[in-house]
Amino acid sequence: MTNNSYNEVMARRSEIIKKAVGIDYGKYEIDRIAFDYEQMMNDVGYSLDEVRRIQLDRAVGNTPLIELRNITELARKYAPAGHGARIFVKDEAANASGSYKARRAALSVYEAKKKGYKGVIAATSGNYGAAVASQAAMAGLRSIIVQETYDSRGVGQPEIIEKARKCEALGAEVVQLSVGPELFYSVLLLLEKTGYYNASLYTPTAVASVETLGYEIAEQCREKLGRDPDVVIATNAGGGNLTGTARGLIKANCKAKVVAASVNLRGLHMASDTQFNKKSFTTGHTGFGMPFSTWPDRTDVPRSAARPMRYMEDYLTVAQGEVFYITEMLATLEGLEKGPAGNTALAVAFGYAQTMPRDAILVVQETEYTGAGKHVQPQLSFARDNGIDIHFGNPKDEVPGESIILPEDPSLIAPIKQDMNRLRQSLIRNATKELQEELTNEEVNFLADETNTNANYVKDVVNRLQEK
Repeated sequence: MTNNSYNEVMARRSEIIKKAVGIDYGKYEIDRIAFDYEQMMNDVGYSLDEVRRIQLDRAVGNTPLIELRNITELARKYAPAGHGARIFVKDEAANASGSYKARRAALSVYEAKKKGYKGVIAATSGNYGAAVASQAAMAGLRSIIVQETYDSRGVGQPEIIEKARKCEALGAEVVQLSVGPELFYSVLLLLEKTGYYNASLYTPTAVASVETLGYEIAEQCREKLGRDPDVVIATNAGGGNLTGTARGLIKANCKAKVVAASVNLRGLHMASDTQFNKKSFTTGHTGFGMPFSTWPDRTDVPRSAARPMRYMEDYLTVAQGEVFYITEMLATLEGLEKGPAGNTALAVAFGYAQTMPRDAILVVQETEYTGAGKHVQPQLSFARDNGIDIHFGNPKDEVPGESIILPEDPSLIAPIKQDMNRLRQSLIRNATKELQEELTNEEVNFLADETNTNANYVKDVVNRLQEK
């Protein structure tokens, strides 16, 4: 009889994941910390054109690029003379399941069916669940979505509950858990029991699927505007969104600056039962964005294909109140009612555009669908019920878990630039903290790629860490 205790299941995880994904990650390992990332991505086995064809056959991709003329004009009111870039948004809510994650799901489900799996499993409280359910329905496969939904009182966040309803409507079985360490354990048990495909967000297939998004942005800007965008802003959580988009831009030979955006939830622990319902955002926040950027391999596969620090040039954060405000702004000024994930990047874009010349092009690379639990008012009502003080003022005074401050005036939407050197140093520290011997040349070069720097930078950081 199989022993399904927590420790025994976790001891079998490598074997379970290998069977459920069909990838031997060991063949990419080089030494203690380095692995051949590009070879892993190349082994996806589909060209970008093939991925586009697969996605288009499944109502995914070729989404509109929309200019936000009224929001651009408002941003220019607060910008210095000659500043205020044109703001565009890629309307990913037009995909079959209502978000860019349909791109990730389309190829993953296609791969699952091709390999003969009878169903797919995804661990997600976000839009990916609906995307997997939608694509599985099209492919005639079963789907199970595992969510962290409730705190120990049985209270669930309205946005997560909304997404569960959407997954069920698309034919998925939804397994809802309370917050804590049992999520990965439960997924492993289900994978082992069912023999289904692990439609992880972090496989090479899932991340390569997002390359079509970056490629389309470059393609559409050239067609509509006769030039490439100057900046592309991506909401950052687990890192696959930014990674895939950036890789697609590179494949299009587009040199746009890639900027990460997250909601500031500093001080809240994502696995804390008491703090779980103190936040108003379930994704796109620093509770995922920072740790997954500085330690990518904390995922449900041995080596994550989402490695955002390789590509981001800036990382900016905004307060919860700023994102709620920009969500209302998008609806009332542009007639576009969208959910909070893409609007995180839009809140950053509103401030960032004011630092750019008027003839510059800035693209927010996603929107998402909205629904009953994802609207501003249900979120604010839920926050108020959980003791959060909500008022108008300066969002810079917001304290995550205690207050949500809506800006009194659009001029107060002011994204905060993060220290990229601190983030790079954190990644290097995380990668090397268990090492006793000097780094090899391959390890140094790997970390240079991981941090988008060079070998001398890595050696200097390592030397300073050893001195402490």
